[in-house]
Amino acid sequence: MVTRSLPSGGGLVEYELAGTDVADVRFAISPLTELTLSLRTFREPGRYPVHLPWLRRTEQARERLDVPLLTALTNEALWTPDYLTPRPHSPLTRIDDELEAAAGVPPHRLLDDLAAVHPRGLPAPLRGDPAQVRVRVAQALRTYWDTCFAPWWPRMRAVLQADVVHRGQVIGAYGLGAMFAGLSERIRLEDGVVRVRLGSPARFRRSTAGAGLTLVPTLFTRAASAPISPEEPPTIMYGARGAGNLWQAEVQRAPGVLTDLLGATRAGLLTALGDPASSSDLAGRLGVTVSAVNQHLRAMRAAGLLTSARHGRSVLYLRSELGDALVGRPG
Repeated sequence: MVTRSLPSGGGLVEYELAGTDVADVRFAISPLTELTLSLRTFREPGRYPVHLPWLRRTEQARERLDVPLLTALTNEALWTPDYLTPRPHSPLTRIDDELEAAAGVPPHRLLDDLAAVHPRGLPAPLRGDPAQVRVRVAQALRTYWDTCFAPWWPRMRAVLQADVVHRGQVIGAYGLGAMFAGLSERIRLEDGVVRVRLGSPARFRRSTAGAGLTLVPTLFTRAASAPISPEEPPTIMYGARGAGNLWQAEVQRAPGVLTDLLGATRAGLLTALGDPASSSDLAGRLGVTVSAVNQHLRAMRAAGLLTSARHGRSVLYLRSELGDALVGRPG
């Protein structure tokens, strides 16, 4: 999809759900989508203040990148090419698979997608033989991933996976309508139709029969986006919860009595686990090692203070009712 932020006006995409249960709606995570959407920060870092700590930490690494080409993959409206924001099919999508598919995109599709981002003419880094441009783009994205994304991806993925778990809990407790309303003020489910307001004048309605509707959380959008063509698979990207805490080590202030009972680290972990999180995410947020976090989590789970659930390759932890009761006590 050409990824576009959704202002209050503009077009409207409507997806008729083939079924009214969760079977027609699935969540998936795309590493390549995150990589591509993050290029928006190259143009306007001020619009993404939560990512400024990451930009500072990767500043030297970005000096070794093909920055002119990477910047050319967006425009002033911060759109990105369709083929670099693919519809993922799993919460465990691998970057290698997505980059391989991008490196093999047909030349005519490449040119169409780049022209959609730059209708007045391609920037210099994207001109030339399409096959060679395709290779240069794939190589530039691979280097960008290896230097600026791979070291941080476990942390990013943990936030995205926690968002997916949260949305599933909302569906279970309140239904699909509440879940869609919580994604963005520009998304609604009404009478079996999911409506997404767009910034472009595009307007269409299509059924999700045979394709389903894929919801993709992302750390690099502030609103929501969807394809602007009915030929594209039904997909909605929305801003993930927890992005604001992604790059900061947090000092979790637990009630004094809780710290006296459990110790500062375990009390901080219990306080942090009001939302699902993995051990790697917690380690980054609290500034301790993953091995130390795992030891504390296992002990607290054995004591009945936490529950856990496997989500793909990660284990996500959440406070139990007993844990909630302890955190709720005054210090």
